[in-house]
Amino acid sequence: MGEPYRALGGGAVADVLLWRKRNQSVLILVFSTFLWLLFEKAGCNLLSFISNVLFLLVVILFLWAKSAALLNRPLPPLPNLEVPEDVVVKAADETRVCINHALSIAHDIAIGGDLKIFWQLAIGLWFISFIGSLVNFLTLVYIGVLLCFSIPLLYDKNQALIDDKLNAAYRMAQKLQNMITSTGSKEKKNQ
Repeated sequence: MGEPYRALGGGAVADVLLWRKRNQSVLILVFSTFLWLLFEKAGCNLLSFISNVLFLLVVILFLWAKSAALLNRPLPPLPNLEVPEDVVVKAADETRVCINHALSIAHDIAIGGDLKIFWQLAIGLWFISFIGSLVNFLTLVYIGVLLCFSIPLLYDKNQALIDDKLNAAYRMAQKLQNMITSTGSKEKKNQ
């Protein structure tokens, strides 16, 4: 298996994203396109859609249970609807780690005065705001799905060419950075 397959985890997700399971890949793309068209072009709201689907499910199960009692039939097969404690503890631990990392970055910016991280954060937040003003969230998620299904496949097919171009761009960026650094140090020596 290739490098992109291993980078994507090497399992079922990698198979779907690299189109090795074509039927599942097509099904996911068609379903996501349908949902995007439903919400974006038909004017549906995601929250009201989820609420209506859940309400319809509850009504169907309620009517099934009432008719089963009247007709002496078995009740609808429902699994035990509980979230295991270990799943909640693991999710809380992962969330805690992410929050602590974000807080340490905020501390470095606010107290430490790390100007480089401050500008990275400022530019990143400005970029997110700019993209958000151009495209709504649902369309952005849909574009992300399309990119997830196209970029790994393109890289898998053209890995050598892409690696060569990225290496060339990296070398050019290093040269530019060295030129800027050496020019800055020369100016400091002249002052």
